[in-house]
Amino acid sequence: MSETEESSKRYDLDERALQFARDVRAFIKTLPRTVTNDEDTRRLVRASGSVGANYIEANDSLSKKDFVMHIKISRKEAKESRYWLRPLDTAGRESSEQTRGSLIREATELMNIFGGIVRKSE
Repeated sequence: MSETEESSKRYDLDERALQFARDVRAFIKTLPRTVTNDEDTRRLVRASGSVGANYIEANDSLSKKDFVMHIKISRKEAKESRYWLRPLDTAGRESSEQTRGSLIREATELMNIFGGIVRKSE
């Protein structure tokens, strides 16, 4: 794979992680405001944003060990995002349930991608 293709793939994952964080934020805006949703969404916002932030840090790492650590954190944050999506109250709205399912699938895919990067890097 050429250097251009490699940097393009890295950019695509940067964008994918950023889009995940944006999609999570858009979804949160559609949810009913409840005490539990407010608390759970705070945690979800942090975790979903941390997926991409740690991936960017991994790409700027100074060592292989540092790279792997940040990729593992990205994977952990995707897993945490998936968890915090589950208890949210959607007030039974079909469209919200579908969006949640889509976000859970994307979090799972990101976890799998980062897991594959870790396996190849160790």
